[in-house]
Amino acid sequence: MTLSVFALNCTLKPSPADSSCELLLRQTLGAFADLGAYGELLRAADFNIKPGVTSDEGAGDDWPELRRRILAADVFILGTPIWLGHPSSICQRVMERLDAFLGETDDAGRMPSFGKVACAAVVGNEDGAHHVSAEIFQGLNDLGFSLAPNAVTYWVGEAMQGQDFKDLPQTPDKVQQTTRSMARNALHLAGLLRDAQYPGSA
Repeated sequence: MTLSVFALNCTLKPSPADSSCELLLRQTLGAFADLGAYGELLRAADFNIKPGVTSDEGAGDDWPELRRRILAADVFILGTPIWLGHPSSICQRVMERLDAFLGETDDAGRMPSFGKVACAAVVGNEDGAHHVSAEIFQGLNDLGFSLAPNAVTYWVGEAMQGQDFKDLPQTPDKVQQTTRSMARNALHLAGLLRDAQYPGSA
């Protein structure tokens, strides 16, 4: 059965502004497509994601639709630029809204995200990709997502320089290799979890 991927770009810029994170995510979805998975990419800044820690914060909240798409996919990719050494504020808001999963467990103590695989895509002009992915990994794992080996692809430019990923003449071979490795491992794990769900705690 074909596996599906949903990617959420947490750039601070709404569409149609250029986004290095968007480019990396499109390349990542291409790597998944090469392996037979179909994917969708949306930009969080195009939606009204209200502050809060529930799955629905009432009138005008677009989060319920994004939540539906996250849970409908076998693999969730959370993409973010690096700002001040951390994930973007929009990425943090997405994590805060996913926090609702902690109170939405089934009779076996499983959150809605159990059986879903998560990955990260990180871009920036300074060092910090490992730190940012560590923050994302911890949060997503706490919220019930599973992480395959090499669950992040990233690019960071030279310190104190202004070149963006989207302005490179070509994507470095190592980034392409890392993206392909992430896609292979994530789909392998997603296939295993589709056939055998976690037992839960009850």
